[in-house]
Amino acid sequence: MDKRKHRICKSVWAVCAALLLLPAPVRVQAQGASHSVTSDGITVTIETDKEEYQSGEEIQYSITVENGRDKWDISASKFTYSNTEGLLPAGEEDLPDSLPEIPSGESFTLSGILVGDAELFPAAGGLNAGVMAGAAAAVVLILGLVAFLIFKGKKKGSKGSGGGKKGTEAAALLLAAVMLSQTLPGSAAGSADTVTIRPYVTLTYAGQEVTIRAVMELKMKQQLLVVEPEDRKVYKKITCHDPSIFKDFDGTYYILGSFLTGGSTQNLYDWTSLDAQIQAGFSQEVRDQVKAWNEDENADGWNGYLWAPDVIYNPHMEKYCMYLSANGDNWKSNIVLLTADNITGPYEYGGSIVYGGFDAETYGQTDAPRVLGEDQIPERYVINGIANKKWGDMWPNCIDPCVFFDDEGNLWMSYGSWSGGIFMLELDEESGLRDYSVTYENNEHSDAYFGTKIAGGMYVSGEASYIQKIGDYYYLFISYGNLEAAGGYNVRVFRSERPDGDYVDLLGNSSFYDSYVFNYNQSVGVRLMGGYKWRNFNVGQVAQGHNSAFVDDDGRAYMVFHTRTTDGTEGHTVKVHQLFVTKEGWLVAAPYQTTGEALKPEGLSTAEVAGDYEIILHELDIDHRNLEAKQTQFITLTEDGRITGEYEGTWELEEGTSYISLHFNGQEYSGVALPMQIEYTTIETITFTAVGLSDQVTLWGSRSR
Repeated sequence: MDKRKHRICKSVWAVCAALLLLPAPVRVQAQGASHSVTSDGITVTIETDKEEYQSGEEIQYSITVENGRDKWDISASKFTYSNTEGLLPAGEEDLPDSLPEIPSGESFTLSGILVGDAELFPAAGGLNAGVMAGAAAAVVLILGLVAFLIFKGKKKGSKGSGGGKKGTEAAALLLAAVMLSQTLPGSAAGSADTVTIRPYVTLTYAGQEVTIRAVMELKMKQQLLVVEPEDRKVYKKITCHDPSIFKDFDGTYYILGSFLTGGSTQNLYDWTSLDAQIQAGFSQEVRDQVKAWNEDENADGWNGYLWAPDVIYNPHMEKYCMYLSANGDNWKSNIVLLTADNITGPYEYGGSIVYGGFDAETYGQTDAPRVLGEDQIPERYVINGIANKKWGDMWPNCIDPCVFFDDEGNLWMSYGSWSGGIFMLELDEESGLRDYSVTYENNEHSDAYFGTKIAGGMYVSGEASYIQKIGDYYYLFISYGNLEAAGGYNVRVFRSERPDGDYVDLLGNSSFYDSYVFNYNQSVGVRLMGGYKWRNFNVGQVAQGHNSAFVDDDGRAYMVFHTRTTDGTEGHTVKVHQLFVTKEGWLVAAPYQTTGEALKPEGLSTAEVAGDYEIILHELDIDHRNLEAKQTQFITLTEDGRITGEYEGTWELEEGTSYISLHFNGQEYSGVALPMQIEYTTIETITFTAVGLSDQVTLWGSRSR
């Protein structure tokens, strides 16, 4: 087959396959050289410059797409042509098949030139004028399939297989079979955000009636608020790994993080770096005292790291107390107390609170003999002689402290990570160090030296514990996953009526692990957020973790965390989201970074909340290894309590409150609704944050109109 016929068959086949799915065509008499089709507010018009052409004459045509669909843009398109066989493009660019994004209320026109094949369109003859459009479409399909089968047969025959004859015979049989049929099979309806339109025109070419047809599948996206330059907002960001929040007496907020970094702010979104001041507050003498337990005697330097400080003000000591992890190799770690008169230092060494990774030789260098009353290391801590046993099989890595006072004024410290799990010790309020008068049992969830076990274990991911009393409960925050951008870091929440547990999640799951599981995407613990990307974000937000939390003077609660993005680097920044308590007593995080928003005391009305929403459903099955960030979907909350759009269901507000409940997807999501500024803008809108009561999946919404 020559190149001309090859090109004809190839272009016709793709469209003919789609035509097999068309419903019976509407028998509309051709109206000259113009035909319009409208569906779901989208109008497509095909026009030609004339109604009748002589053989060899050029057909100049145009296709205009008008987007009359309110609040929806045409975001992508896929379309093909199914012109009568023998109508060929005059040039390579004369069958355009792509559209730009077309906003609501606007249109776009593309054009081309066709010319008839002289062999198929001689100067006279052909079909009678006035053949109905349905017949023309059937002819297109038949000719296209015949051309394909002939092409296929000749291609096989060229290899000496005899396939050419068989292909021709099959084409003839198919032609006869199709001619007996009077209708085409119906097609299934498309999704709510896809519009399929099939405009065509019929005209006379060389005495024959021909058809120019386009089959257009138009993808739609809901139109969002346009952010003008004057509406944009830039935040002053800093890098601070493992940020721990502290509000000083003058109202300044401070964060301190790993590797002696930190910053300050007056508003929780514009930060100033304090790295230099903090590092200057650590003298060489203090550094030597901190690293003493972890000093590598076989190396020139120190292989340990200063991780995750937590700072409180101890009124009994009238000192700022920094609790700092000093981490080395093979679980050789400890947590030390440093004190200062100012939050940025200078700091003085106050002593070590707990040690990890000791063996028979180093046992006496710790405070374990004092705690246990045994000069020799107890058998349960001797793991080197036990096959396939490591320190982390049973005992904690002593890192990531969180120190807090409970309602009765008792001082507590949680610590630990993967491996042995998260433990809790009571501290002495007067000294800030371990309370040696408190003893602990040796059992599955307790150890005489390490204290009360409250979460984790068996090398299951879980670190950076943080405990904060909010309302009626103590909430335990734990970061699951790895901290790298592709590591799947995410914050889980459990609660308890006591600071030392037991801690459970919304579904009653325990915070303990007694056997190994890969829990990054597991439905244990309420996950406050996963990887996500709002439409106005340039990059997705991933690997949010190692948070701290606090309740401000006005009663509002916040979480502070570091986050990475999908930009392909390991760079990270600090963000602060407000926390809210649902009517069931569970924490949910605001969908945007805080800018001082607040729940309305009188609540919101249905009319205030109703509208079109961009939503993010933080489903657990996230592909963190490929930096997946959950994309937005679209729903409408109607004033009569219905949910329409990509999900269908119902919603309601609790009168006089900010509580909102949404019912769709087989779930009930419970949370709060409030006005917020859209992140990186000054535009205020209504948002909601909620959690699924039967699956613990977080739901965020932001009204676009």
